[in-house]
Amino acid sequence: MKSASLLSTLLGGLALLAAPAAKADLATSKPLFESRVASARTASSLGGATVLRQELITALDAFIVDGEVDAQEASYLATKVSSPTLLTGLEAAAKKYLFDFHELNDAADYEAPLSLDPVSGTPAQVFGASGPLASSSRIKEGSIPEGAGVANQVTLTNVYTWVFGGSYDRPTRFEPANVEELTARLQARTAYGTPSTAEVNGALAWLARSHNTGNRIYVADWRSEGRGGPGESAGFVVAVVSADRGFVRMLEVLTWAE
Repeated sequence: MKSASLLSTLLGGLALLAAPAAKADLATSKPLFESRVASARTASSLGGATVLRQELITALDAFIVDGEVDAQEASYLATKVSSPTLLTGLEAAAKKYLFDFHELNDAADYEAPLSLDPVSGTPAQVFGASGPLASSSRIKEGSIPEGAGVANQVTLTNVYTWVFGGSYDRPTRFEPANVEELTARLQARTAYGTPSTAEVNGALAWLARSHNTGNRIYVADWRSEGRGGPGESAGFVVAVVSADRGFVRMLEVLTWAE
């Protein structure tokens, strides 16, 4: 009997280990988001009564604990982006992140027909400087036919995965970024060394010709088998989107490879 009981316990434990993680939904994400916003408004919080961008990012993370924003969560956020109650007390950068997050994560089921193609010239030629960043980069750009959809989360992630290729160890997910965060990413060490100032400035200039028209910058991390070497490799990808959300430029950077 004791052996049977032990076996039952072990099998039960294995079943728990094999069970998929519970998927978050509005019933759990909404109260978590609202409690985090409330905490961010307290006098003892980082920004005092003002909700800072980083505080709002933490609050919005409640909607992506399972990796995606579903239709109910997207609908709820649609009421928040125009809510004076929520918007009052948010710093300008926090409001911008809220709008960008909601727009990007619209819970669309299918991607728009975004065609990404190699640009004319190598990264070094496009950036106007050669070096570690240019050597670590792949760049593509393209558009969505008018009326056929917009660049959102499902479009950017699916098209990036298909066009750039690779066997990804984890899902790629884009998040809104600002120019300062983008610059810091491009300045960081790559698989071939630390980029030069000329390379970084050249990459920023190429990207800016797209994002300056719409001020939409998204960044995602990736990790893959067989990219950049015989073993694992990792890096990040930047997507900049035009004002009408129909034109996209992507810059992928390899940060390390085995």
